[in-house]
Amino acid sequence: MSTTKAGSAEWRRYFMVPLAAAIGYSTSVIHIYGLGPYFEPIHREFGWSRAQIAVGLTIQTLLSAVFCVPIGALVDRIGPRSIGLIGVLTLTGAFALLGTATGSHGNWYLLWTIFAVATLPAQATIWTSAVASRFEVSRGLALAVTLCGASVGAAVFPPLATWLIRAHGWRAALRLEGAIWAAIAFPILVLFFRGARDGRRKQSTAQPAPARELGGMSLRDGLRSSVFLRLFIASVLFTFTLIGLVVHFVPILKDRGADPMAAAGVAALVGLFSIAGRLGTGVLLDRFRASLVGAGAFMLPILACALLLFWGENPAAQSAAAAVIGLTLGSEVDVIVYLTTRHFGLKNFGALYGGLLTALSIGTAAGPLAAAAIYDAKGSYELFLWLTTLSMGMSALALGTLPQPAFASWSAAVESPALEPGGQVSAVGRAGS
Repeated sequence: MSTTKAGSAEWRRYFMVPLAAAIGYSTSVIHIYGLGPYFEPIHREFGWSRAQIAVGLTIQTLLSAVFCVPIGALVDRIGPRSIGLIGVLTLTGAFALLGTATGSHGNWYLLWTIFAVATLPAQATIWTSAVASRFEVSRGLALAVTLCGASVGAAVFPPLATWLIRAHGWRAALRLEGAIWAAIAFPILVLFFRGARDGRRKQSTAQPAPARELGGMSLRDGLRSSVFLRLFIASVLFTFTLIGLVVHFVPILKDRGADPMAAAGVAALVGLFSIAGRLGTGVLLDRFRASLVGAGAFMLPILACALLLFWGENPAAQSAAAAVIGLTLGSEVDVIVYLTTRHFGLKNFGALYGGLLTALSIGTAAGPLAAAAIYDAKGSYELFLWLTTLSMGMSALALGTLPQPAFASWSAAVESPALEPGGQVSAVGRAGS
């Protein structure tokens, strides 16, 4: 069967899995893309600096990072469905609980520690694992659709939070935002979210079963490989700068004179353009060398930083920067997930991607806090924007120098190729690439 027909068969059979996974993934980023509008009202009530507010996100992501590999291994063992269903409820409930903050720093840290535990069953590994197990030929596009959930979140959460804060205050806004999203996400996941490890349905011999064998590298070889190290470094650098930029994007624009609602509207462009970035990246990943696609995408924020640094008061420049950030934001996890499946296979995908999710979590924990600390010290985000340009160039270099992947072809995905020491594919495995 041709790859085109095989890809079409995958979509006919499993088209609802990426869509449902996208809703689940959007839930897992509600605190990242929805936190920005809460900075000002929390500051007004408690007198906290932006760094003191952002440290909650740092606590959450660092604690979550500790359990990325164990959660991934659990997904490999029992499947993602039951874990994800629990995660959506615990995460949205804990998000609502943030509205009970008393003004005590100890209370704030405790609430974010609870939130960290609540997010464990909703990590990205859960949503991507189900999709990767169902799609092989069209995996790039399927993962892109899944990760569009973050794009939806980036587009919806800032204006939703801003509107709810204006109408009900920030405490009630947290409760309402969590409840609204739980009511949307949970029924969809119950009906349509199921990976290959969540119980096998009887398969027709006329259709391919792309997840029938999950070949791949051992966990030990994967963690020891130079490819894993480079993906880890690229992930840390990328999320450190870009997530810091996204979390503080509304405050950056407000500091340049934008009205709060106008700033939230411009920030929504990040989400809208990230949808185009994700889908476009997914198509490119299925057709071109993924490491070069990723390197090119990771260079785009340099242009956004230039726009904000030199023309930041101009509404057109602000919108253009949001669009460019969105295009890159729409590619980052797609590229890392896709490269993980192609370099390491699916046998231990959950655990290996969990390791890289640790890197993403470290960057997410440090980036917003660093941006806030720089602002508190300098009264401006300018230094952080320059730091972003440097970090994005380094992460692009780490991706662009990756070797050919071991599991680049359809056939290689279901047969483990011979591996040389260090996790590199031997000549036998490379022939199919």
